[in-house]
Amino acid sequence: MQVEDIIKKLNLEIVSGNTGINREVTGGYVSDLLSDVMGNSKEGQIWITLQTHKNVMAIASLKDLAAVIMVKGFMPDEDTVAHSNQEGVPILVTNMNTFEVAGKLYEIVK
Repeated sequence: MQVEDIIKKLNLEIVSGNTGINREVTGGYVSDLLSDVMGNSKEGQIWITLQTHKNVMAIASLKDLAAVIMVKGFMPDEDTVAHSNQEGVPILVTNMNTFEVAGKLYEIVK
C-alpha cells in the first residue's frame, strides 16, 4: 500500500512532500515525543503526531518514514514544509484526533 492510498481512504489533505506519495507504507507509529519516534519507529511507517516544528521532518527523514500525519487541524511551520518538500516526505493533515486516525490507519494497514 502506498501513501497515496492512505490519503484517499482517510480523506487527508496533502500539505507538502507531494513527490513522496508513492512511498510504501508498512505500518504506523503514534507519538508526540520526538526521542520516542527516533528510537522506536520503523522505516516505511506513517507517523501520527500533533508536533509541527522542523524537527519532525529531521526525524521523519532520518528514520525514512513514509509520511507524517498531523492531527486536530494542526498545520506545519513554514520551515517544516520546506524540509518536507526537499526530502519528499509527505506531510498530511486531518481534523481527526489521534485516537480516531490511528484506529482508521490500523484498519487499513493491518
